[in-house]
Amino acid sequence: MFDLQQKIKSLAKEQAASVVANRRHLHTNPELSFEEFKTAQFVAEELRALGLTPQEGIAGTGLVALIEGKNPGKKIVGLRADMDALPIVEANDVPYKSLVPGVMHACGHDVHTASLLGTARILNQLKDQFEGTVKLVFQPAEEKAPGGASLMIKEGVLENPRPLSMMGQHVAPNIPVGKIGFREGMYMASTDELYVTVIGKGGHAAAPDQLIDPILIASHIVVALQQIISRYRKPSNPAVLSFGRFIADGVTNVIPNEVTLQGTWRCMDEQWREDGLKKMKKMAEGMAEAMGGSCVFEIVKGYPFLKNHPELTRRVRTAATEYMGAENVVDLDLWMAGEDFAFYSQVVDSCFYRLGTRNEAKGIISGVHTPTFDVDETSLEIAPGLMSWLAISELAF
Repeated sequence: MFDLQQKIKSLAKEQAASVVANRRHLHTNPELSFEEFKTAQFVAEELRALGLTPQEGIAGTGLVALIEGKNPGKKIVGLRADMDALPIVEANDVPYKSLVPGVMHACGHDVHTASLLGTARILNQLKDQFEGTVKLVFQPAEEKAPGGASLMIKEGVLENPRPLSMMGQHVAPNIPVGKIGFREGMYMASTDELYVTVIGKGGHAAAPDQLIDPILIASHIVVALQQIISRYRKPSNPAVLSFGRFIADGVTNVIPNEVTLQGTWRCMDEQWREDGLKKMKKMAEGMAEAMGGSCVFEIVKGYPFLKNHPELTRRVRTAATEYMGAENVVDLDLWMAGEDFAFYSQVVDSCFYRLGTRNEAKGIISGVHTPTFDVDETSLEIAPGLMSWLAISELAF
């Protein structure tokens, strides 16, 4: 396997410039969730140029392609990249700056897509040197509920053939370029949105005895719901409840009729996720009623929590250490952000790891979802070769 690893590294170095060019093309021409039509067309053309036959139109703009080695039915491994961009105005002054007003690849999905295309090119050149099949999944709409992953799964992306495992990567602007991060078990949180309307009876602020103050009721609800975290949750079970919007559209001397709240509920356990939602809905409605008002508590379900299969992740980490060196493989902390790769992880053994893209010397330090996000493009030589090696190592297990 050492000779094969060296061949992969050589191929990754040879094609690094083309991977960067693909990333810059995608970065310049970003498309929002479920609108990745030109992106999908570009990916399909690149795959066909390799002699592959992509299956198109899955969940709208998703694609799947197979790279079959010797004895293709022996084992199937899936590799996923997301393709959508964000509604952000790019502030970077770079030659590959977004040409689409108000749309930007600010979460690295251009990197993921270009990297997986690079992986496809490497694996396709080496298909006579491994057994099994690699299933390439180019997915739309990671950034928008219900998530492209859930829709692709419903449309059969994990069938015909069914992968025994799925792997995905995500850029990490907090990890130096040249390093890779892993975590076994629970890693990223489920994400549900909360939309609460507290209804009272407004009027003149100087006559509170004639009112049912929805601001007071809503304030009590926001504070009381934190009991869900502090008194009902096991301390070992991570969860976050945050309200980021509290709108009471009155003035200095006018109490409004209603108040609206918007928040997020994030967990690392599906049963507690459901139990917590039921408890907070019951608590909010009961408190509003007890104070003379009423409450409409709407829940918009998002992504499940992402779990990295321990044994698979251990194997993948070992393979990454062989490829990168132990000093370049780091541990990841729990991350309460959401990621729709979680849908795969709820169905098949999965491993989602992080690709270091930070370079302080070059000023590449901005986080994802910011107007100044960028990556050290050295990562685009590392990522395709690493993923190729991880796929081949897992097929050989």
